[in-house]
Amino acid sequence: MHDDRRITEVRLDRFVRERIIPAVYTRTVPLNLSSWDAPGEPVSVMEALRNNFEPQEHGAAWGKPWGTKWLRLQGDVPEAWGTGPDTAVEIVVDLGFINEAPGFQCEGIAWRPDGTIIKAISPRNQYIPLKLLGSGMSVDFYVEAAANPDMAQGWTFAATPYGDKATAGTAPQYRLGRIAIAELNQTVWELQQDIWTLAGLMHELPPEQPRRHEILRALERMMDRMDPDDVPGTAAAGRAALAEVLSRPAYASAHQLVATGHAHIDSAWLWPVRETIRKCARTFSNVVALMDEDPGFVFSCSSAQQLAWMKEFYPELFGRIREKVKAGQFVPVGGMWVESDTNMPGGEAMARQFIEGKNFFLDEFGVECREAWLPDSFGYSAALPQIVKSAGSRWFLTQKISWNQVNRMPHHTFNWEGIDGTRLFTHFPPVDTYNAELNGRELAHAERNFRDHGRGNTSLVPFGYGDGGGGPTREMLAAASRTADLEGSPRVRVGSAESFFTRAEEEYSSLPVWVGEMYLELHRGTYTSQAQTKRGNRRSEHLLREAELWCATAAVRGTDSFEYPAAELKRLWRLVLLQQFHDILPGSSIAWVHQDAERNYAAISASLESLIGQAAAALLGKGSRTFLLNAAPHARNGVPALAAAEPSPAGQPVQATAADGGYVLDNGIIRAVLDADGLLASLTDYATGREAIAPGARGNLLELHRDTPNQWDAWDIDEFYRRNVTALTAVQAIRLEHAGPSAVVVVDRVAGSSPVTQRITLDAGSGSLTITTAVEWQESEKLLKLGFPLDVRADSSASETQFGHVFRPTHVNTSWEAAKFEICAHRWIHVAEPGYGVAISNAATYGHDVTRSVRDSDGGTTTSVRLSLLRAPKFPDPTADRGHQELTVTIRPGAGIAEAVEEGYRTNLVPRLVTGARGAEPLFSVDNPALVIEAVKLAEDGSGDVVVRLYESLGQRSAGVLTANFPVKDVQATDLLERATDAPGVKPASAHGAVELSLRPFQLVTLRFAQ
Repeated sequence: MHDDRRITEVRLDRFVRERIIPAVYTRTVPLNLSSWDAPGEPVSVMEALRNNFEPQEHGAAWGKPWGTKWLRLQGDVPEAWGTGPDTAVEIVVDLGFINEAPGFQCEGIAWRPDGTIIKAISPRNQYIPLKLLGSGMSVDFYVEAAANPDMAQGWTFAATPYGDKATAGTAPQYRLGRIAIAELNQTVWELQQDIWTLAGLMHELPPEQPRRHEILRALERMMDRMDPDDVPGTAAAGRAALAEVLSRPAYASAHQLVATGHAHIDSAWLWPVRETIRKCARTFSNVVALMDEDPGFVFSCSSAQQLAWMKEFYPELFGRIREKVKAGQFVPVGGMWVESDTNMPGGEAMARQFIEGKNFFLDEFGVECREAWLPDSFGYSAALPQIVKSAGSRWFLTQKISWNQVNRMPHHTFNWEGIDGTRLFTHFPPVDTYNAELNGRELAHAERNFRDHGRGNTSLVPFGYGDGGGGPTREMLAAASRTADLEGSPRVRVGSAESFFTRAEEEYSSLPVWVGEMYLELHRGTYTSQAQTKRGNRRSEHLLREAELWCATAAVRGTDSFEYPAAELKRLWRLVLLQQFHDILPGSSIAWVHQDAERNYAAISASLESLIGQAAAALLGKGSRTFLLNAAPHARNGVPALAAAEPSPAGQPVQATAADGGYVLDNGIIRAVLDADGLLASLTDYATGREAIAPGARGNLLELHRDTPNQWDAWDIDEFYRRNVTALTAVQAIRLEHAGPSAVVVVDRVAGSSPVTQRITLDAGSGSLTITTAVEWQESEKLLKLGFPLDVRADSSASETQFGHVFRPTHVNTSWEAAKFEICAHRWIHVAEPGYGVAISNAATYGHDVTRSVRDSDGGTTTSVRLSLLRAPKFPDPTADRGHQELTVTIRPGAGIAEAVEEGYRTNLVPRLVTGARGAEPLFSVDNPALVIEAVKLAEDGSGDVVVRLYESLGQRSAGVLTANFPVKDVQATDLLERATDAPGVKPASAHGAVELSLRPFQLVTLRFAQ
């Protein structure tokens, strides 16, 4: 038999394109249009409808970037339309959509004249059933059309002005397409779905498989039987020709796919937060409309923040969502406030993502999410398993690791073991997308790609347009129904994430284990991009810590007039959590987003400073004595941890002397030599007498790299950046300044065309040298690093993460280590050999790299630690990081992990001096500094109970006693949601208010004290 497969396939493509698709709508008639353009930012529906709508021409250009046009659509349905057995009347609205990138262009939402939402209008969801208008055979409704510019631009990563309203211009972006009443032929539409499913399956089957040829010949018979000049009249015959191949059941061993509707809506990215709110309304209105048509449709919705927006801005839609939650169709998942980044948020912030998210779902829907849901975050912290389990959840889902550049994850379903030993049942969908359409390619890939065949046979597939929203479509649901039991295809069942995890646990009991972080071998630049946003996040986290601590202390110890500001603290926490979304904190959004973030951080700071001031006044009273409010979990300047007291003298004065054009700084604890270039030629501590700087090398070295990633500019740093570097050794000026008990050396130099001023400070009594680098950053596509070559043979580096630290090898023995050429650390990074180490802390930096080399001169090892200070990507914000930047780093020689932990808090909690009449002892004290108190607050339920959260910080088994220094009636160990639970190693002592602790490495404990 001659092989005419390709000829028939080409025939099919043209038949669908030219005959089937045009016949879906048999007749159309244009609607009468009028419009009103919102002059600025979006307005509410009732405000819009009060305006005067002018006649609107069909096909007209419209939509300045980020503008909103309101359209009124009016007309009458022609007589007898939609009365046939397989016909229905719909309104088709094309706002000028481009075929690609749904969610990255103009979008609309349809409103009834009474201000209730009908459904959304999007590039691949352009229809509105007449029955949803509730107006018989007449048409009268409104469309709120958003002229969101196409920021993606085909993913060329070219610089664009559209990300900032100030530079976006006013030229129209779109031209109205067909806006009409249309008669849908349901049989033709169903035939279109039959063909789409079968053709997609056929192309994935091997040519030698009979099934492929059976499908091809069935499709050929369908075309032969149909009249191309009368598609509506012969569509039923076409469907009959396909019925047999569609009815063949799947293989007994076919892979099982649980398909859950989804719309991964980025809470900000190539659009601002204000547009995300509208995207959510558009998507969720589509979802509930689909649920009305298909009671078997299940949709998984993460991000409590997005539903909180619906409650605030779209209460009628939120009420409909509530009903679908009760029906089990609209399923909250994830239990987080937003789908946050997990690399950079601090420990308490990561915990609050779950506390706020899960409590919202419980309060609003009575639903507790049991799965953490983070398909698109840029790598996953090794601390996450414990945090997820501590929040009362048991499963984890991600997708992004499929983007790895080098290494492939060895499992799709596995136990993920965190830094403390907690194991979390984890699934990594083999479909390799969280925006599936349920086409043949995706389903076949999921089955072929699944790495656990023979042990498990079920995986999850999230389907629906995402990133920019849109969600599932009726076409996707049609595909799901056709592949529920279809030969050659995996079996597809629409269901919830929970139903998948329950089944997967049952069938796959002996799981493989992945230990430690799930490092994404991509998007490493997100640890550095948009430094102002990162600085705002770090500062906000520590201000929140201070505000809660002092407000709780004042509520317990202060006057009766002080009321714990629970509502305000919750509001501020939620705003900080929103900005930890995985395209905001990582710095990968448009300028508008980061401008909003910086304004928000300024407002957060002002509000928290006010709360701290009020709490301090209530706690200390009026007076002229000076007190240090020590919010750190370690004593500081003679003030106990978490207490307010008068500070003791800092120590002996710093000696600063000139030497060979540079300076020597000495405070009796450490000695630093700065040469004539302002570089750190020597750093020693008196306790060990060791030199920290490697022979022949110099620290405090700024290096400027070319930074031109292959793609994903703000996201990526590619390894080849290291091959183009300029060491900034030239100095313009170096001078000595004195400021109280400190000595300060000021160094001026230039990075490219950007002036740099460094202030190198040694304080009396300090074991570390502080380097503050101020830059007027004017570079483009450059990366600025600050390096310290250390005389330490370190096999690994220790980087702080949430509630602990993670070790990473300094060698590149395997491709897994080599891929980690840029790593994330929170407040500190530590390198050591047995008996000696060096800690480097920072106030707002996350990106680091650690390399090692063996010196020819003496056979010693140089371990180089560098911090990534600034980047200058072109996309999506071509002015990212331009302007004034200030970054603080400390280096502490002769430091162990305990000193690194202390240094991290010291660098980030600026000494807070206030005046008052009396000091305040801490609410809690602990007799082992390895046990670090991270948070002190009042209980979420308003009971007045005091909650303390602490963790083992050194990575070893540590014991101690936590004592509450106030009257206590009862003590309970709780989960993160402050519900009583069993906690290994936690034992209330005989005296009320004392708790004996024996914690495993990095164990996290939350305790609740009833007053």
